[in-house]
Amino acid sequence: MKNLFKKLYSTLTCSNPTNSSFISYYFSLINSSPNCKHLRHLHARLLRTSLYNNVVLSSKLVLAYSHHNNLVPHSLSVFFHMPQRNIYSWNIIIGEFSRSNSPLKAIDLFLQMWQSSDARPDDFTLPLVLRACVSYGQVKLGVSFHGLCVKLGFERSLYVASALVYLYVSFGKVFDARVVFDGMPKKDAVLWTAMLDGYAKHEEPMLGLELFREMVDAGIAPDWVVMLSLLLVSGQLGWLKQGKSVHGWCVRRCLGMELNLGNAIVDMYLKCATLSYAHRVFNMINQRDVISWSSLILGYGLSGNVSIALELFDNMVAKGVKPNQVTFLGILSACAHGGLAERASSCFEMMGAYGVTPELKHYASMVDCLARAGLLEQAEDFIKEMPMEPDAAILGAILAGCRVHTNIEVGERIARKLISLEPEKPAYYVLLSNIYAAAGKFDAAEKVREFMKEKNVYKVPGCSSIESEN
Repeated sequence: MKNLFKKLYSTLTCSNPTNSSFISYYFSLINSSPNCKHLRHLHARLLRTSLYNNVVLSSKLVLAYSHHNNLVPHSLSVFFHMPQRNIYSWNIIIGEFSRSNSPLKAIDLFLQMWQSSDARPDDFTLPLVLRACVSYGQVKLGVSFHGLCVKLGFERSLYVASALVYLYVSFGKVFDARVVFDGMPKKDAVLWTAMLDGYAKHEEPMLGLELFREMVDAGIAPDWVVMLSLLLVSGQLGWLKQGKSVHGWCVRRCLGMELNLGNAIVDMYLKCATLSYAHRVFNMINQRDVISWSSLILGYGLSGNVSIALELFDNMVAKGVKPNQVTFLGILSACAHGGLAERASSCFEMMGAYGVTPELKHYASMVDCLARAGLLEQAEDFIKEMPMEPDAAILGAILAGCRVHTNIEVGERIARKLISLEPEKPAYYVLLSNIYAAAGKFDAAEKVREFMKEKNVYKVPGCSSIESEN
């Protein structure tokens, strides 16, 4: 490769290389440029030749610069110094910024193109701008560009339609995404997948399954990306039979245990409360990442399998995998189920050592652990030291602990706070009444029940569902 580079580089000594062979040489040099220094040298040589006027070749140089993160400003400089620009070169520079940390620059570049006479946007340009709107977090701006797509006659383009579905799904507007989807006379696999992914991510599992059946009836062959969405949908429904079918499809298609797919299968089995299957799939993943470990730890932690969760956590740390927020949430949940207050406290303090900032859910798990262990006063002190206000879930964990350990004093204080936060929720009144009853204070328990009637607060009967055949 080095000798080839030198041979091609020597051809650039010609003062006026204009034929197609020199253009091919330049393309080869740009594609094989090993580092930024060689790319700059190539750029300098290009400036000395008439080939700098070749818009495709200059655009290729812009693209090469943009692939180096520290040279993105250089790509912009090269772009604006090009003798001429066309829609290809504009799409390159807009696309690079739409995928960067500066999506607003992509929108600004589009507006500059719109005001210039260089080129008019095509059905490749608008999806790049719509992606930038998503990255920038501006749904209203995205809707405006949707209107521009219609005005320019691109509303039937598959590229534009997929980008619009992605736009609306990203902002939770699944209904609007479906309107765009249904408005397309022809649909490709990308468009079907984008809509299905939207239903999966926004917890519309039944609509997702219905759409998948329509996709199969339309003769669209699903790929592994579709399988990811189906696994998510199956997990949301707790539909083990459907999830196993998807897993079987992946095995029959010899997709292997690729990391993202393996993690999705593990997550599905965990949500279907089939830990043994999840663990077996986990063991089949060759290169496990923090998501693989954290999902399994959280699954075992929430199900009360304390020893396995702790063993997995120790193995994870021993293998050099850095825990994240989900990992610590799983281990704290496991400690709560096992009443391991000391281990939970040490893990909570360990979060700072790994650069993980505790969130409200971590504080809730820690309080739940202390309450289950009967350390109710310590739990009260813990919430006073929290950097944020405790929510009803955290206070409710302490109240539930007071019910188990019959602590009237703490229970009354916490119940007053909960009732002031959510006076219409019957669970708090019932818990307080049960605390009084467990302590033998039946008069106080009856007064709580009468107070509920006065406030028209009634306990809602519980319900559950099971999977029967299909």
